[in-house]
Amino acid sequence: MTRPAQTVWLLGVTQIIGYGTLYYSFAILASDISASFGWTPAGFFGVFSLSLLAGAMVAPAAGRALDQFGAARMMTIGSVICAAAVAVAAVAPSGILFTMALIVMQMASAFVFYDAAFPAVVQVSHDDGPRRIVHLTLIAGFASTVFWPLTSLLDEVMGWRNVLALYAAANLLVCMPLHALVARLTSQYEAVSRATPRPAANEVVHAKVPPEQLRRAMVLVTVGFSLSSFALSAVLSQMVPMLTALGFGAGALAVSTLFGPAQVAVRFTNLIFGAGRHPLTIAVVALTLLPIGLLVAAFSAPAYAGAVLFVVLVGLCSGLKSIVQGTVPLALFGAGGFGARLGFMASFRFALGALAPFAFAFITEFASAATAAIAFAAIGVLGVVALAAVAGMVNMRQNG
Repeated sequence: MTRPAQTVWLLGVTQIIGYGTLYYSFAILASDISASFGWTPAGFFGVFSLSLLAGAMVAPAAGRALDQFGAARMMTIGSVICAAAVAVAAVAPSGILFTMALIVMQMASAFVFYDAAFPAVVQVSHDDGPRRIVHLTLIAGFASTVFWPLTSLLDEVMGWRNVLALYAAANLLVCMPLHALVARLTSQYEAVSRATPRPAANEVVHAKVPPEQLRRAMVLVTVGFSLSSFALSAVLSQMVPMLTALGFGAGALAVSTLFGPAQVAVRFTNLIFGAGRHPLTIAVVALTLLPIGLLVAAFSAPAYAGAVLFVVLVGLCSGLKSIVQGTVPLALFGAGGFGARLGFMASFRFALGALAPFAFAFITEFASAATAAIAFAAIGVLGVVALAAVAGMVNMRQNG
C-alpha cells in the first residue's frame, strides 16, 4: 500500500472518531446535559453555537499553521487538546466550566476535522489530491452511523459524563497516535514540497474563472457554502431531536442511522461517475438536495416514508458537500496556500453554522419543527443560487 493510501486509511479512522465524539455525539447527549445543568434545549444549543463560533474564529489561523508546519503534525497536537477538553467537560461541576471546555473543544477541532485532513491528503498526494479526498470521505462517512446509536446506547448504560470520559480517551489513545503516524508517513513529502517552488499563498493557479472576477468568485463560493452549512449544521446537530419533534417518536433514532450509508453511497457513486464532471456542477446538485429534504420533512410528517426520504436526501447532500468543499476551491483557485484558503472559507462557514443549532432550536421551541425546517430550506436555496452564479462564470470562461 502506498503512503498516500495509508494516509487516507489512517485519517479515515480519525475522522470517524473525531466527528463522532466531538460533534455528532452532542445531538444525543444534549437532553441529559441540559437536565444536569438546568438548561432548556435551546439553551444547550445556544452554548453549542457559541463553541462553534469560537471554532470559526480559529479556522484562518489554523489553516495557515497547517500549511506552515504540516497538517498531520498540527492534527496530532489538536487531538491532545481535544482529548483534554472532552475530559474537562466530562467532569465539569457547573455549566460555566462545561461551556468553557466545549469552546476549547470546538476551537481545537479546527485542527482535526476535514479542513485539516484535506490539506494533509493534498500535501502527500499533490496532483492526486481530489481523488484521495473522495477516498477519505468514503471512509469517514460512517461517523454518524456509528456514533449516534453508539452514543445513545452508552448514554443509557453509563450516563453522559462517562461517555465523554470514554470519548476523551479515544481521542488521546487512538486519534493522537494515528495522527503522529501520519505525520511520519508524510514528512518526506512535505520536505519535497518545501524544496520545490510552490505558488504563494495568495496566488491563484489554473483559475477557471476570468481573472477580473476571481474575487467575486471567491466571495460567492464562500457565501454559497456558508449558507448551506448554516442549514446543514442545524440538521446534523439535532437530527434526532428534530425528527422526534416532527412526530416520529422512538423511530427517529432508527431512521437517522440511514444518514451515514447515504453519505457513503453518494460518495462511492461520485467516485465512479463524477470523475469527468466539474466539482461546481456536483456542488450545485449537492446543495439543492438539502432544501428539498427539509421541505419533505416539514410537509410529510409524521409519515415514516417522508422521514426516510428526508434523512437520505440530507445524507446525499452532506456526503457530496464534504467533498466539494475541498475540490471546488482546489479546482478554481489551485493548490497554492490550499490550507490557508480552506481555513479562510471555513471561518465563514463555521461562523454561520455556529448560529444554526440555536436558531433552529429557538424556532422549534417557540413555533414548530416544521416551521424551522421551512425557514432553513429557504436559506439553503440562497446557497444554491450563489454557487450557481459561480458555475455561470466558469461556463462563460469556457465558452468565451
